[in-house]
Amino acid sequence: MINMVTKNSSKPRTEVKALAQNRHMSVFKARRVIDQIRGRSYKETLMILELMPYRASFPILKLVYSAAANANDLGLNEADSFISKAEVNGGTLVKRLRPRARGRGYLIKRPTCHITIVLKDKKKSKYESKI
Repeated sequence: MINMVTKNSSKPRTEVKALAQNRHMSVFKARRVIDQIRGRSYKETLMILELMPYRASFPILKLVYSAAANANDLGLNEADSFISKAEVNGGTLVKRLRPRARGRGYLIKRPTCHITIVLKDKKKSKYESKI
């Protein structure tokens, strides 16, 4: 996400993406948090995530900070941005064996998920829609 210009055209970018892959949490638990922040402004999102009691909110908060840092690298103002797209997809299952009685093994499946956050600049996206 470091290029300021998209590959297909010479227009400056108005959206920035941050991706976290193979996070050790359930998709459903992460979606519970993501659904609360979708479409909100950057500052409002930070307040919501810092006050949420769920364990999944901290990795998502770090991802929103990462998207804001990517926006700064591209010259976008993070105060004027909002979360245009936030999605959680299922990842691979990490399988472990837990020792049980009589030498048997009990399979433990740890779910993972991929989280995607897209920040979009309000002012520049309004400008593009008028053109």
